[in-house]
Amino acid sequence: MSESGNCLYVVATPLGNLGDMSFRAVETLGKVDLIAAEDTRRSRHLLSHYGISTPMVSLHEHNEEHRVKDLIERIMSGESLAIISDAGTPLISDPGYRLVSMALTVGIRAIPIPGASAVITALSVSGLATDRFIFEGFLPARASARRARLSSLRDETRTQIFYESCHRVVDCISDMQEVYGAGRIVVIARELTKTFESVQRDTLSELKYWLEGDVNRQRGEFVLLVSGAEQSEGHPANAETLRILRILMSEMPIKQAARIAAGITGRKKNELYALALLLSQDQAV
Repeated sequence: MSESGNCLYVVATPLGNLGDMSFRAVETLGKVDLIAAEDTRRSRHLLSHYGISTPMVSLHEHNEEHRVKDLIERIMSGESLAIISDAGTPLISDPGYRLVSMALTVGIRAIPIPGASAVITALSVSGLATDRFIFEGFLPARASARRARLSSLRDETRTQIFYESCHRVVDCISDMQEVYGAGRIVVIARELTKTFESVQRDTLSELKYWLEGDVNRQRGEFVLLVSGAEQSEGHPANAETLRILRILMSEMPIKQAARIAAGITGRKKNELYALALLLSQDQAV
């Protein structure tokens, strides 16, 4: 390892399968003077697996603010420090931002040791668009705040990625169905790289049934990926939207058909109403 003291290493660790640990990560964690771990108890199992005996200190959301100064001083005095999270790449919805920010502020080099990330791992097997995406981390725990956040993202055309707790995943999918429409395509990536890994892709209405059909599907760690909204300005509706609108128009007034179609497809109600008027004119000719 060419780098020595006065460095802060940001080291990615496996999501679950210990075989995903990189050679460089093992080497780095074995040679630094100290490891700052989100949960030293969980990290001890990983370090023991690779025969790493480097001392650890906890660094989590409750102590990071007051522990940063001491850690920076240790690096400035010549020690090398690595930061790891419970799983995946540190700082991605995990502690460490204050430490890295302060290190850069005082001129300490932050060196990335790349590896697993639940965000990218899930995206790579989602089958959703990968050219443009946004990561929103965890949604608010309170239902009203969660729905408000989702509403602000309803018309986002990029693939959206969220983390979610097993305790809230069913409620979150229900809220997504209410806000995005039952027909929006979503992927549930659960327990990535672990024994009970599953990646389920379907409409929100079907995913709700899938989750509620087996309580075991509601356990573990979740990444939720939402397909981007269709471009509404100047972009024609796709064949499925037209099919849904025509079926509804055959059974109910245009205004009601447009409202229901908007709930199913996630497109804007006024846009579908205008489209329904055009369809009705075509049928009348």
